[in-house]
Amino acid sequence: MRTRNKREVWGLKDSLSELSELAKGAGAEVVSQVTQTIKKHSITYVGKGKLDQLREVVSDQKIDTIICDDELDPNQQLQLERSLENVKIIDRTALILDIFASSAQTREGRLQVELAQHEYLLPRLAGQWTHLERLGGGIGTRGPGESQIETDRRLARGRIQKLKKEIEKIRQHRSRYRDRRRSSNAFVVALVGYTNAGKSTLLNKLTSSEVLSEDRLFSTLDPVTRRLHLGEDRVVLVTDTVGFIQKLPTTLIAAFRATLEEANEADLILHVVDVSHSKRFEQVASVDGILKEIGLSDRPTITLLNKWDKFPESYDPSGDELLVDFVNSLESPAFCSALTGLGKTEVLRMIGEKISLN
Repeated sequence: MRTRNKREVWGLKDSLSELSELAKGAGAEVVSQVTQTIKKHSITYVGKGKLDQLREVVSDQKIDTIICDDELDPNQQLQLERSLENVKIIDRTALILDIFASSAQTREGRLQVELAQHEYLLPRLAGQWTHLERLGGGIGTRGPGESQIETDRRLARGRIQKLKKEIEKIRQHRSRYRDRRRSSNAFVVALVGYTNAGKSTLLNKLTSSEVLSEDRLFSTLDPVTRRLHLGEDRVVLVTDTVGFIQKLPTTLIAAFRATLEEANEADLILHVVDVSHSKRFEQVASVDGILKEIGLSDRPTITLLNKWDKFPESYDPSGDELLVDFVNSLESPAFCSALTGLGKTEVLRMIGEKISLN
């Protein structure tokens, strides 16, 4: 869905392509795409004519799930589900949460995902009781439905408060750990970047570690810190953080505050970019926007143009005007390949220089 007169960095086709990758990562089979340019979102998210088209597509292809490339408000989701009977409606946020849930390996990660899920579902609980409306009014339909909704909301709010307390304990533990790091004058580097840019692979290459790294969106969710030895008894702590993505809801950013605080304490940001990706500029813009939102836009940064190994050896970057302009727009850029180790020496040298300036 694209609204007219709204300037967006990502094109509709590219955003839907990414949504398809997310859906496949969650185990779905993508069989069709439907788009619409509209002045403003309606109560059913799409217009009446497009809704009729959706009904036809659902019937013809026997579709059981529709995924929307925006975060739906609770009423839009409810009205869509009413209009398209027997079809599950999922928005982009729910899809990302599902992938997060399958990727979280530590207790902290699972708690953060559960918190985000509960906060997302709380305003949507009323839609779970629409079956009572079909019974009509009168005896047996007035009190129980409302009572059950309120019970569910109370339980959800209670669970949210409990999760926040548990996550706060973890945050305080991390805070004490960071205090010890500061007292030892440890230099901290945070790896940030768009999801699947190769951060975990780069962490492994730089620190000779074996952190899980896979070629898929959000393969790593939990923060991981490893030691990087630069020689002359200089040791740097490198932390891998959760990958970013466009349209990352503020509720998710809030839920992962404890994780992102690791980046907030960093002396240096290593912004990892998939230089081979056709939407590298848009991905950088998305990451920069989130860094600004969490207060890291002014932190010293090295931009690592990763996955250079995907270009043929005969490729001459100086002849690619778009690439040259892109590189010139970045802060302290360096080409590298986390897979082959290309550029590792230069990256280590640049990190060493930043430490000397600190």
